Amino acid sequence: MLQKNDILTVTCESIGTNGEGIARHDGTTLFVPYFLTGERARVKVLKVKGSAAYAKVEELLTPAEDRVRPACPVFARCGGCQLQHMAYRMQLRFKAALVRDTLKKLGGVTAEVSSCERSEAEYGYRNKLQLPIGTVNGKNVVGFYAERSHRIVDTDVCPIHPDWAAPLIAAVKKFMEKCGLDGYDEVAHTGQLRHIVVRQLGKKFLVTLVTAVRELKGIDYFLFLLDDIFPAYSFFLNFNDKDTNVVFGETFELLKGPGVYERTEGGITYEAGANTFLQVNEGVRGKLYSRAVAFAGENETVIDCYAGGGLMTAMFAKKCKQAYGIEVVEEAHEMADRLKERNGLENMHNLLGKVEDVLPPLLERERDALVVLDPPRAGVERSVLKALLASGAKRLVMISCNPATLARDLGILTGSLTESENGELLRTQGEAKGPFEIVSVQPFDMFPQTKWTESLVLLQRK
Repeated sequence: MLQKNDILTVTCESIGTNGEGIARHDGTTLFVPYFLTGERARVKVLKVKGSAAYAKVEELLTPAEDRVRPACPVFARCGGCQLQHMAYRMQLRFKAALVRDTLKKLGGVTAEVSSCERSEAEYGYRNKLQLPIGTVNGKNVVGFYAERSHRIVDTDVCPIHPDWAAPLIAAVKKFMEKCGLDGYDEVAHTGQLRHIVVRQLGKKFLVTLVTAVRELKGIDYFLFLLDDIFPAYSFFLNFNDKDTNVVFGETFELLKGPGVYERTEGGITYEAGANTFLQVNEGVRGKLYSRAVAFAGENETVIDCYAGGGLMTAMFAKKCKQAYGIEVVEEAHEMADRLKERNGLENMHNLLGKVEDVLPPLLERERDALVVLDPPRAGVERSVLKALLASGAKRLVMISCNPATLARDLGILTGSLTESENGELLRTQGEAKGPFEIVSVQPFDMFPQTKWTESLVLLQRK
């Protein structure tokens, strides 16, 4: 039986859902980070739990053809990326297989999954940077959280962000040193600075400094440093003194710039503010939205659930007979209303409320509508899925950033999962008898170098 600190020689057989290598030894399954399929290595056992063990590579004996040198100096310590050691072609294969296998394993769904749509930019693609600021062993640090922890890994660069990320990190550190400021300590609840968040919109930027105190010295000096980095930007202070993992507090104080900027995408002009949700990879987002809109007919009505600021709803409205957007966040709903007016879309209808409350009565009126679901990572609420099952909706479009919850939701819609009397989801015995069937599954690599992927699924009523 394996024990902690054992040294083994093993071969990687496959890649797990978190990008780790999987090997086997005497009936035990080993999970080994940064280990690629076909590689042979000496590994050290770190933990044994039943028939599973966790190990690390001590010596790589036979490297794979698809092994590459990571671009980031803190790759193996930072929790942001998991796949920088993997050639991009292998990342795309891994993600398509991950979606296919997760649908089967968790949802009982057998579907043909297309090759993963690549990102033109393998690095430098993120238009949003969100950095925690804290202390480690009494020293101020700016960086990213280590995997499965709130311990900040200090860094000076981040290759998946654009070139402005490195000078911004340097500016934050210089600001703290010059003005005698400290990063926030989550245990002691001391320190002034919690996060720096930057959103890029073309050549304009939205910069937010999240603080644990209402009064902060040295802001003029920080703005002086930012002037050398960003050609045009708005700057906010956000106060958050709560014991929470939520980044932003309730109040944004605008100290510089207009606070919102306009962009045009897919023929739609929209505005974005400091707390607007937008996909972080603009190139892939454009491909994803275009493919989703292509599913809709010109004479069709579309219901866009979880509509956010209304960008995709507007794209549907521009093409189709009419489009409804359902959004629960009032600020985003108001932004969607302004987008409607700005683009003259009289056939765009923005509805404020929870999808589970607004969708069922809307489906009674618009029985033939194409329903678009783009939920948060937790997936679609069970009540929404039940409303869709009972509706006359003929086609559904699902966009998901989480293969696990996508598998669950597709399992319910196709009938490969059945709800028991106590609400537990069980694998259906025999043929799936749900009203919907899957037409296509297309993964998109929204997040190169990471284990995450976006999926676009089309379903139709049988």
